[in-house]
Amino acid sequence: MNQTILQQKQELVNLIADKIEKAGSTVVVEYRGLTVKEVTELRKTLREEGCEMVVFKNSMTQRAVEKLGYNDLLQSLTGPNAIAVSNDEIAASRILSKFAKKHDKLVIKAGIVENKVIDAAEIAQLASLPNKEGMLSMLLSCLQSPISSFARATKAIADAKEAN
Repeated sequence: MNQTILQQKQELVNLIADKIEKAGSTVVVEYRGLTVKEVTELRKTLREEGCEMVVFKNSMTQRAVEKLGYNDLLQSLTGPNAIAVSNDEIAASRILSKFAKKHDKLVIKAGIVENKVIDAAEIAQLASLPNKEGMLSMLLSCLQSPISSFARATKAIADAKEAN
């Protein structure tokens, strides 16, 4: 094989491995049957949330996955696949799952979250979690609840003493 072609392929494998390694989450989907308009809509939605969907040859992706040690993901890398990468652990899973509910041709196969290969069922569980802002909101309400209760109790005691 030509040395230049071999070097280009190695650079591509390194690029794919780098994307996967730096991502907070990676999701492998099969997009067979989606129209160009639907794929464009999906990519736009992903971009708005800071995610990226890319398509590489399976052989190159398989080499990158092997290089990183995610051999359990190899069985999912057959057919026309796209890989969605995100810095957020949940965003890609949430967006892809929501899109897959409306477009049955999008099939979520597997993914990588926190350096662990997960299957489609685990991705669906991740998708049910709120986004980062929603989680922070829930945390703040949990933190405010005891303080609010204490303030109401203090006010009730003060009102009771005032009435006497």
